[in-house]
Amino acid sequence: MRQQQQHPSRFRDAAVAGACGAFVALMVGAAYAAVPLYDWFCRTTGFNGTTQVATGGPGRTLDRMVTVRFDANVGPGLPWKFTPEQREIRVRLGEVVTVDYTVTNLVARETHGVAGYNVTPLSWGAHFQKINCFCFTEQSMKPGETRAMTVVFYVDPSLATDPDAQGNLSMTLSYTFYPQREPQRPVAQTGTAPAGRI
Repeated sequence: MRQQQQHPSRFRDAAVAGACGAFVALMVGAAYAAVPLYDWFCRTTGFNGTTQVATGGPGRTLDRMVTVRFDANVGPGLPWKFTPEQREIRVRLGEVVTVDYTVTNLVARETHGVAGYNVTPLSWGAHFQKINCFCFTEQSMKPGETRAMTVVFYVDPSLATDPDAQGNLSMTLSYTFYPQREPQRPVAQTGTAPAGRI
């Protein structure tokens, strides 16, 4: 009689354990998929101030002007000075513009960083089109090195029809450099010919 009572209990325990295992596997899979899906969503919609990537200008400009402000930040642990060469500019919608930021490594050793960015107001990221940018590319700076980093962009003329874009148009492009570990160096060649070669 006791064995008959234990059998349903074991089956129930196994079912609960299996369901918990499947749930954990699903959550782990969702965690790995979340980053690329979120990145795709932001790039497609401009959500959270994510800018768009363009291969060239829009082919038309409007007389309506927009003020673009430039912000530069450095994350903790990265000994760099990072500043825009201009704090703000006025441009026409659709006008292709080139601006420079200046980066200086303040220490006597090589350091490495990668920049992330966003646009505010956040809903206007879909209208900010980057043609060329230093973001998401690891930058290695030699001791004391100073370098200009260029951004080429335009503000899409579609901003003029955005219901949230009324009155004086003003947006901020903000970059933040984050420290990176030293990249892996290739193994030094010993000068010995590989086996089987002369």
